[in-house]
Amino acid sequence: MPVRIITGAQWGDEGKGKITDFYAEKADVIGRFQGGNNAGHTLVVRDLDGVPHKTVLHLVPSGILWPDKQCVIGAGVVVDPKELLQELVQLELDGIEVSPERLRVAANAHVILPYHKALDEAREDALGESKIGTTRRGIGPCYEDRSARRGITMQELVDPDVLKEKLEAMVPEKNHMLSFFLHKHLKLDSVLEEYVELGEKLRPYVGGARACVQQALANRENVLLEGAQGALLDISHGSYPFVTSSHTVSGAACTSLGFGPKHVTSVIGVAKAYSTRVGAGPFPTELDNELGEHLRTVGAEFGATTGRPRRCVG
Repeated sequence: MPVRIITGAQWGDEGKGKITDFYAEKADVIGRFQGGNNAGHTLVVRDLDGVPHKTVLHLVPSGILWPDKQCVIGAGVVVDPKELLQELVQLELDGIEVSPERLRVAANAHVILPYHKALDEAREDALGESKIGTTRRGIGPCYEDRSARRGITMQELVDPDVLKEKLEAMVPEKNHMLSFFLHKHLKLDSVLEEYVELGEKLRPYVGGARACVQQALANRENVLLEGAQGALLDISHGSYPFVTSSHTVSGAACTSLGFGPKHVTSVIGVAKAYSTRVGAGPFPTELDNELGEHLRTVGAEFGATTGRPRRCVG
């Protein structure tokens, strides 16, 4: 360190969460730098009595299980406010403190809205047998709006007047797009009411993620950053178009949290003895037989986010 980056070296599901948790002990700041709640990091940690407890995280960095660590969600992450709140509530129920002092969400991280999910679902259904195999969580459509410069950020989510103005422009446009797929329309008033409330609840957590990392670097403290998915699902370098919608490679950590590559002292690519992937796309030497089923069963290869069985290769 000061900056250590953990990425997946395959198609994701390599066990990055447990590796992040391991290195988090010696880190001061732990952050998530890309993806959304289409990823799931599963951690099994024993308590003081030796009883194992399973925690599945989708947006909150894996380092949150360490009580003295600062956690951040970077601008490269797309945030589903409902999912984030549910995750925070579940962590609190599990006895893990997640105060705004411990978790900061980048103000310019983009927000997943109901029309993103609706479009994701409608497009997948329309593709039929050619579908990509997305999680239907609205990840791709949200990144589309981000690149098209018409997305809604976390800092806009927590400002009701700005949110209203943005949604008044976006919901009619998205409903027009949904009409093409014969999908039901969204009601502006309902979306606005729900997301104003979500923004109010998340307001204390928004802002300061980049500052946390920069301050840590200035103090020569250790920063640990984790990605989601794997290198072979990178939007530019993966098996396009059967990829995710963000950059999963280590360089994305720099752009997400606003620091130069000179601060990166190590990159850890996590791999396992066999490969798995969820969703469609090319998968050389896939074991579509009893051996593949054995790997899936013994390795508990089912998606932490969707529960879908993972495809396996030797």
